[in-house]
Amino acid sequence: MDRITQTASGRAPVVRAAVPTDAEELVRLRAIMLDSLNTAHGDDSWQPASVAILRGALAVPGGDLTAFVVDTPRRPGVLAACVVGTVEHRLGSPGNDAGLSGHVFSVATDPAMRRRGYSRACMEALLGWYRERGVPKIDLHASDEGAPLYASLGFVPTRAPAMRLLL
Repeated sequence: MDRITQTASGRAPVVRAAVPTDAEELVRLRAIMLDSLNTAHGDDSWQPASVAILRGALAVPGGDLTAFVVDTPRRPGVLAACVVGTVEHRLGSPGNDAGLSGHVFSVATDPAMRRRGYSRACMEALLGWYRERGVPKIDLHASDEGAPLYASLGFVPTRAPAMRLLL
């Protein structure tokens, strides 16, 4: 491993693909991320549905949703960091004949486990997964805190305007 992906101890973090039993921990880390963005507003009503969605999606071999995680050292069942991503199928476009697009979300590290290279290692695993699937374009929404990590991995700001409708 190069120095970028090594932890302070000099060892690369051990990243693994998430499994259905990680769903609760993935949601716990997502809640930490949402709280840091001030988007959760203390509402945890979404969490049971998200656990169920993750359990189902992570049980499908070769599915379009995956997660990569780093376990907290000496704390079985507790995740230190995670990243979740999906493959979206759209119509083709110039430079993307198959219409495959990746979306990265829930990049989160437990506050006690930060600055150890865990999120970077998870992101690198997810980017490898996208490459293996032939996904040529990957999007994400970056927080101010996360933007330097994403930039160092090659992400650049886009000019695409975003709009949203809540039904």
